[in-house]
Amino acid sequence: MLTHFNEQQRARMVDVSHKEPTERTAVAKSRVVMKPATLQTIEQGKISKGDVLAVAQVAGVMAAKKTSELIPMCHPIFTTGVDLAFEKTADDTIEIKATVKTVGVTGVEMEALTAATAAALTIYDMCKSVDPDMVIGPTYLVRKTGGKSGDYVRTPEKG
Repeated sequence: MLTHFNEQQRARMVDVSHKEPTERTAVAKSRVVMKPATLQTIEQGKISKGDVLAVAQVAGVMAAKKTSELIPMCHPIFTTGVDLAFEKTADDTIEIKATVKTVGVTGVEMEALTAATAAALTIYDMCKSVDPDMVIGPTYLVRKTGGKSGDYVRTPEKG
């Protein structure tokens, strides 16, 4: 039987009550591609809505903590750490790296992916008036540690 379906073949949240808590980490990335002038305006702090990356940082943290409210079969978890980093990887690209940690019975992959996505959406929202052609993505899991299934590292890292 598939783990997310009950005996009536209806969706269910998997029962994780029998699992032992372990330390778990997940790292996800996303990116926002924009006009070089838009990125330069962000770097100069001249976007009219404010400090774009500071707001995106807070949005990513908040999103990680609210993931189970957005993804129907996601367990509510106690996050022990959430961090986001932003890197200019080209004259038109900001890469977002979200790292989420917990000690628990289920992983934090969805929280890391949600954090990276929310940060990217926030960058778009704050800059859309000057650059509605921005493109978000790809968004993907880079690595995860802990849990019964063990560690995962995306190889080679693509995107």
